[in-house]
Amino acid sequence: MDAGGLDSDGRQFNNAEEMWREEVGDHPKKTEWYNQGVGYWEGVDASVDGVLGGYGHVNEQDIKSSEAFLNTLLVDRFPNGDGSRQLVALDCGAGIGRVTKNLLIRYFNEVDLLEPVSHFLEAARENLSPENVIVLDSHKASNFYCVPLQEFTPDDGRYDVIWVQWCIGHLTDDDFVSFFKRAKGGLKPGGIFVLKENIARTGFILDKEDRSITRSDMYFKELFDRCGLHIYKSKDQKGFPEELFQVKVYALTPDLPKRVNRTRPKGKTNRPGIIK
Repeated sequence: MDAGGLDSDGRQFNNAEEMWREEVGDHPKKTEWYNQGVGYWEGVDASVDGVLGGYGHVNEQDIKSSEAFLNTLLVDRFPNGDGSRQLVALDCGAGIGRVTKNLLIRYFNEVDLLEPVSHFLEAARENLSPENVIVLDSHKASNFYCVPLQEFTPDDGRYDVIWVQWCIGHLTDDDFVSFFKRAKGGLKPGGIFVLKENIARTGFILDKEDRSITRSDMYFKELFDRCGLHIYKSKDQKGFPEELFQVKVYALTPDLPKRVNRTRPKGKTNRPGIIK
């Protein structure tokens, strides 16, 4: 990533490589990076307001937008609504189960949760217990993994959707790429990743307090290329307070999206095509 960036103290970096060399240049520093990130969240209240950094009021708009995006994916990728396919999702950086409870468990027969902060995961167990979730009997939260994202390898071919929201910023570039390469094996045929994240206007911004990086859209696209992932669909989040970062959601597939061949009607061959 050639574009420069800065940290939360205002220090400027010429490029991401310079920043990563300083922050995680050797093994002890990399271990410290991840320990401090988890340590920050261990001091945060296990509530919607806590996991959303004091912006609990954006929860409804976040879920509404994510649901609309997910519905388009389900129609496109899993059009058979006859129930013959048991849909399974993985919620990465699941926190207290906010996204699973409000969205994923309503659409998937099984949802596994991955979260490295133990008191968040215990809250998720409680929030997703049968007496606290009103869903069909065929829908449930199945597994709760208290494992960091950079150390997790999913079971082969288990998931239709791997949902990664507001957590990938804690991973270094190398671990970002390594995670997605491993996680590809966890997708069923036709399965897809959904990544929802804060977006920097250019380059990157390093948060020294919680040890996370906010990447630009271009930065993400360079990493997707390194992962061997293709953007199937993307959308900007609307309706958030202006003081927050822009948020974008990407649907990513290991396979090149199929192009639809269209033939032009006779007599219109010289007209320009419509760019959609």
